[in-house]
Amino acid sequence: MKRGKRYREASSQIDTERMYDPREALEKVKELSRAKFDETVEVHIKLGVDPRHADQQVRGTVSLPHGTGKTRRVLVFAKGEKAKEAEQAGADVVGAEELQEKIQGGWLDFDVAVATPDMMSIVGRLGKILGPRGLMPNPKSGTVTFDIARTIKELKAGRIEFRVDKTSIVHAPVGKVSFSLDDLEENFNAFTEALIKAKPAAAKGQYMRSISVCSTMGPGIRINPVVVMQRGK
Repeated sequence: MKRGKRYREASSQIDTERMYDPREALEKVKELSRAKFDETVEVHIKLGVDPRHADQQVRGTVSLPHGTGKTRRVLVFAKGEKAKEAEQAGADVVGAEELQEKIQGGWLDFDVAVATPDMMSIVGRLGKILGPRGLMPNPKSGTVTFDIARTIKELKAGRIEFRVDKTSIVHAPVGKVSFSLDDLEENFNAFTEALIKAKPAAAKGQYMRSISVCSTMGPGIRINPVVVMQRGK
């Protein structure tokens, strides 16, 4: 793959033979950010699980102490009092059957969808549209619930969902390069601690195989997984 000049310059300042401490790596990500926009700081963790087996799935949510730095548009499927509750809690879009029709027509201007359990007969018809995009409400991620107000406030404040992909890697945003180093480190720690707590009982051997952090346009910086596991216990 051909890399740009900025990427190559940033890569030259990373010791590829070394695994960094989390704080050092995050500091390096901030230092090497060269884009003209506020890049997202991403974490990518290879796990010692086989996601083909149901008992080795890794999935969960975590509220980042300092948010993600991104304003999320929250859509809510609800009726009656729950619809009013959603509006009062700050939901960007609230509705029922009319939202189903709108989405089936190609509208997808939202970042996360929440639904009350009684709305799932409607939402279920949108599975082929929302599922592949990671937008389908799901009880396991806390987005199918009657506790609408609390869920919306948490999502707006920086709650993220994580899930292992088919290559056994979990990807997550932990802030922006404009965040202070302390805030990035606290977000990183909150995410990795939640990931450790989500470790399935069937997982054998080393749970975190490799960890890297990077900015949206920057090179990956390796972090020592042993250090992270020890801190997360």
